Amino acid sequence: MAQTKTIDAIRFLTADHKLLRGLLSDLESTTERGAKKRSDILDRLQAAIRAHAKVEEEIFYPAFHDAAKSKEDNAKFLEATEEHGLVDIVLPELEATSTTSEVFGAKAKVLKDLIEHHAEEEEEEMFPRARKLLGKQRLGDLGAEMAVRHEQLLAEHSGARKTRARR
Repeated sequence: MAQTKTIDAIRFLTADHKLLRGLLSDLESTTERGAKKRSDILDRLQAAIRAHAKVEEEIFYPAFHDAAKSKEDNAKFLEATEEHGLVDIVLPELEATSTTSEVFGAKAKVLKDLIEHHAEEEEEEMFPRARKLLGKQRLGDLGAEMAVRHEQLLAEHSGARKTRARR
């Protein structure tokens, strides 16, 4: 997501959710015979997931938590961070599974379900509340900060992948 134009944090994250959903659907539609395709999609997906999670954890979630005014707001924050922890368990398991294995497809489905549930809860519950708590200006500032950090993270992944390929 190479975005230089200012986009508010919620629009940024929602667009990123759309990208992740697309990659997850692409991965789910593969079979054991498409090992190379699975590997390519998985590489893009894991970079996108890690960059997305990092900008949420470093920028958006702390801002939301700081602005939280109720126990419900705090519960949304805690649940979102716990769901990230689950992705941190499932994603490495998927990466360690052979792309030619039937188990790969099952693990990819679990990851897809987990991320779709997480994105849906954010979009339906957390983001509307964040709009009220943070306001337009703050969301714009956060979006700009997140876009820059997201690009840094994707560039780091790309550089690391090139280094691994040369070995």
